[in-house]
Amino acid sequence: MSLTESQFLRYSRHLLMADIGEQGQQTLFNASVLIVGLGGLGCPVSLYLAAAGVGHLTLCDPDVVDETNLQRQILYRPEDCDEFKVDCARNQLDKLNPEVQISTFSCSVDDKVLSKNYDLVVDCTDNLTPRLQLNTHCQTHKIPLISASAIGWEGQLIGFDFRENTSPCLNCIIDKDSSDPLLNCANSGVVGPVLGAMGSLQATTAIRMLLGLFKQHGELQRYDGRAGRWLTLNAAANNQCVQCGK
Repeated sequence: MSLTESQFLRYSRHLLMADIGEQGQQTLFNASVLIVGLGGLGCPVSLYLAAAGVGHLTLCDPDVVDETNLQRQILYRPEDCDEFKVDCARNQLDKLNPEVQISTFSCSVDDKVLSKNYDLVVDCTDNLTPRLQLNTHCQTHKIPLISASAIGWEGQLIGFDFRENTSPCLNCIIDKDSSDPLLNCANSGVVGPVLGAMGSLQATTAIRMLLGLFKQHGELQRYDGRAGRWLTLNAAANNQCVQCGK
């Protein structure tokens, strides 16, 4: 299907790029992406992917908008409080790009959510259980996964292209036996733009994966917003990993 005149104008900055062009834009149109978590990470991820013309976005989050969210979750307005995040997000994304198909699940990620066909999964949660659930599903079904988190001034992101690699996986690098409580925005605070930076990086990584440009399976990127520095580490496969170990 060829682009319409309106689409040529809307996506002209993609079309000018040799490594995207019309064929790459068609690839984005045909893609289906699951975004789990519509908080400080999921807001910029969904905005940028909708603006980029990713054809089908599925949004999953059980929560309603709370006044404490407004400091960092840029899709929402004060009048959205007590409404489901996925419904508010869909309304905003529809206004941004009516061509994008948007499906919503106002529940925690479960087998019904994961039963759909996705080209890519973006983990924007702040809870260990759904993260590992997404990792298991994606590694088993060879679906690329991008996971990020942020706390205080710091953020981190890691991507897994399970189409080409079986290990390492997210389970390899998470300490599930730690007795320390899991830190998150609710109990430790976070600087809003740090979430914006990590969410934008997730969206960029998602576009790279969809276009076949991602070559950094298992590479962890850490950002120290207070110092203004980046650090890159390579995750090691764990032979004893219950998900991908040998």
